[in-house]
Amino acid sequence: MRARILYHDHCFDGAASAAFFSRFLEGKFHPDAQFEFTGLAHKASQLFEPNLFDGDVNAIVDFKYSTDPRLTWWFDHHQSAFLTPEDAEHFRRDTSGQKMYDPSFKSCTMYIATVARERFGYAAPDLAELVSWADIIDGAQYANAKEAVELREPAMRLTLVIEGSKGSDTVQKIIRMMRRRSLADIDADPAIQTVYQPLYEGHLKSLEIIRKQARCEDGVVCFDLVDQNLEGYNKFIPYYLFPHSVYTVSVLTSSFRTKVSVGSNPWAEVSVDHNLASICERYGGGGHPRVGAISFEVGAVEQARKAAAEIAAELKT
Repeated sequence: MRARILYHDHCFDGAASAAFFSRFLEGKFHPDAQFEFTGLAHKASQLFEPNLFDGDVNAIVDFKYSTDPRLTWWFDHHQSAFLTPEDAEHFRRDTSGQKMYDPSFKSCTMYIATVARERFGYAAPDLAELVSWADIIDGAQYANAKEAVELREPAMRLTLVIEGSKGSDTVQKIIRMMRRRSLADIDADPAIQTVYQPLYEGHLKSLEIIRKQARCEDGVVCFDLVDQNLEGYNKFIPYYLFPHSVYTVSVLTSSFRTKVSVGSNPWAEVSVDHNLASICERYGGGGHPRVGAISFEVGAVEQARKAAAEIAAELKT
């Protein structure tokens, strides 16, 4: 039996969700399953190509809903889980009992583990550490920005590898390791360390670039990385550099999109009143109440910069 699992690519929670769900599917329903993993990315164009759902069982975890009739399982926890109102209505009409949505969960991994235990009587005690760290990482439940930026824990170093590695091969290698191995064991793997070391050097470089580029005004940190050859950064760096800030708005580019990232300081000294997912939805993006993003087409830099400026002005109020 062939199971295709589509997951949020370059995301620790997406990888952990794929690992836990595959163990659940194998342990509860299909002990003979052969797993194939496919990473999904938020982009301005079509998210689901028709050829994606090619398994005997097809699942999406930690990513938007699809109405494709070949979709067997779905788990998500993002406020912006549905591309259209029609997709949301399609989900509400589903009677399979295998399409799950709850935006109250901080991580999709914790959501899957909870549903697996409470509804299906399945538990994987050896994956408790994985579930716990997915909840900490995706819910930004670190003690402080220093813990999030200085990468002292194996889970944090793996997050850097997952978010920063090119393509999906390394992420899928980690997913297969996550199914059976501890995070410390994965972190120490020579193949993973080979990928990690240059990424860590890049992490330190990005810290210095943002230190020079970023400005904090009225509690909002803004910076533009379009000309810096950076496709991503540790999203807690702004709060590490500006501990009294409340929000972050940044613009950056990658091989498949131009992106506006919008975040809030988990350790903010004042209340965080804006729903960032709702703000991003107005521009075709989405996310969670405390963190969101907007994907524009490759090359749409001025459009992204205009949106970023408008959002920053709104957050400053």
